[in-house]
Amino acid sequence: MDNHKQSPSPAHNHFPWKHLIGFVLSIVLTLMALWVAFQSGLSLKSILVMIVILAIFQAVLQLLMFMHLTEGNSGKIQTGTMLYAAFIAITIVAGSIWVMSSGHAAHDGKQKTHEMHSESPARLENHQ
Repeated sequence: MDNHKQSPSPAHNHFPWKHLIGFVLSIVLTLMALWVAFQSGLSLKSILVMIVILAIFQAVLQLLMFMHLTEGNSGKIQTGTMLYAAFIAITIVAGSIWVMSSGHAAHDGKQKTHEMHSESPARLENHQ
């Protein structure tokens, strides 16, 4: 059994500035998105575009600062893993939007049908 005491690597002896900077930038991006949503006065489409752009920046920032994306392949970004993760994320988001919008459209159709059938006979006679 090897009883050699290993000294910690120099990377583990310093303050985690990279994590602190990533955390502060994440907070700033979140506050910017809140400001755009509540105080900017932009059109709805502009607000949504700005929030999506800020969300993409924050996702990239967190992948680089917190998820150690560049540590596995000697500093290179793991392209295959990133492409697969992006495919899964886009599929989930697009599928969720599709399901929610389809369900809403079906609900509106049922609501109109229900309203037509619930009218009183006297009211129907007045329309004829």
